[in-house]
Amino acid sequence: MPLPSDLVVAYGDIVLLVGKDRRSFLRSVREGKRFECHLGYIDFDDLVGARFGQQVQTHMGHNIFVFAPSVDEIVRHLQREGQIIFPKDLGYILLKLGIQPGITVIEAGTGSGALTLTLALMVGDEGQVYSYERRANMQERAITNVRRLGLLHRVTFHQRDIERGFIEHDVHALFLDVREPWEYLDQARAALRSGGFFGAIIPTMNQVTELVSYLYQGPWYLLEVEELLLRSYKTIPARIRPDDQMVGHTGYLVFARAAEREERPPVPGALPDNPPTSDSIPPDDGVTTPSEPTPDSPNA
Repeated sequence: MPLPSDLVVAYGDIVLLVGKDRRSFLRSVREGKRFECHLGYIDFDDLVGARFGQQVQTHMGHNIFVFAPSVDEIVRHLQREGQIIFPKDLGYILLKLGIQPGITVIEAGTGSGALTLTLALMVGDEGQVYSYERRANMQERAITNVRRLGLLHRVTFHQRDIERGFIEHDVHALFLDVREPWEYLDQARAALRSGGFFGAIIPTMNQVTELVSYLYQGPWYLLEVEELLLRSYKTIPARIRPDDQMVGHTGYLVFARAAEREERPPVPGALPDNPPTSDSIPPDDGVTTPSEPTPDSPNA
């Protein structure tokens, strides 16, 4: 796998090269090749054996740091055909979908493969990612990006319109990055195991309203709609303050669980048809659940 697994650079590794001006470059270390930028060039043969974190010099005498890249840095440097899911959303999506080694997961709307490779990193060699995309050029770009990281064996690519349904069944999780996800909820439910995780990302509130309306018709449960905002700060010690620009709205995240029953899940806050009496409430089993703060609580 080309991601560095040792303390020194080896042939085939993907490295992050950062100049004194903090411009960064993601490159694969290839025998007989060279890295070139505005600060000069470095032969990759001379880079092999260098320690990660040290500085190396270009032929012009400029120092460049050599780092092992994070997933965030890999995603930011992806070769892309269009917009990708931002790193600030990727990590949260993995948590909400319960992604872990050994599971199977479907994504539809591969794009340039940002989510594809992130999922592939997390499911491990025992898991599998099934990625659906209608556009051949987008899929080719994603395949190139995943192959570059040595993760192609963990991903099965399908060039297929998901209106025809998904080939796989009984998967643990499924994520839609398509324009009208409500059009494919039946196909998604048919592919998911009972209790499986469903997610989608959509850019406008109009789409959120449409998707939520269909999800409430079932069979879906534990519906959530969320948005993440990321604000970075300038790190000059004498004047630490927010950056002039921030990554604001990128998309609304919608999550739900595939329910076994067919009836519509209850609307949050609605009273049940048969509210429990004190006699029907089971004894405390030691498991606590979050509750809303009371007016007297410090968080109210």
